[in-house]
Amino acid sequence: MLDEMFRRIQAYSPQALEVDPRFPEAAVLVPITRSESPELVLTLRASGLSTHGGEVAFPGGRRDPEDRDLIHTALREAEEEIGLAAGLVEVVGPLTPLVSRHGIKVTPYVGFVPDYMDYRPNDGEIAAVFNVPLAFFCDDPREMTHRIDYQGRSWYVPSYRYGDFKIWGLTAIMVVELVNLLFDADIRLHQPPESFIRLS
Repeated sequence: MLDEMFRRIQAYSPQALEVDPRFPEAAVLVPITRSESPELVLTLRASGLSTHGGEVAFPGGRRDPEDRDLIHTALREAEEEIGLAAGLVEVVGPLTPLVSRHGIKVTPYVGFVPDYMDYRPNDGEIAAVFNVPLAFFCDDPREMTHRIDYQGRSWYVPSYRYGDFKIWGLTAIMVVELVNLLFDADIRLHQPPESFIRLS
């Protein structure tokens, strides 16, 4: 299974995203465990942070001037936030960049990580590190759907509940792209699901 995932991610051509070049850039690592039932590694950001406090996210952050490239940004941030050493990550390829509500262009990079890791969350930034089986998302078990209108298109973004964690927003969009790529899940973001209730 992992070999097929590797092949699909490596052969993938993400969509280009045309944004104002003055937008600050950021990168996140989308870690997949090397296991028979692969899992995603996610974080719960500390509630006191000025941006995205208390939200579920992949490890990552803004690009520093010293970063060689955005892959370096993702790996540096993952080590700073959860103690994941760059040497333990096999970066496979990018997903489609997105723009956060704070006007930051965020590029996700998928990487394979060891199955069993003793993560060390940075207390100032990360409240928890947790894993979610990739298979959990395949049936699109959304708790609700958020409609977001952006650049003339409507996005119907799922919100997932996994234990005590709520996975939504940009992180959910990244998860959907990954699950569609790896499992042909056909979860659609530009048309409402059958469960969507129009309030107008």
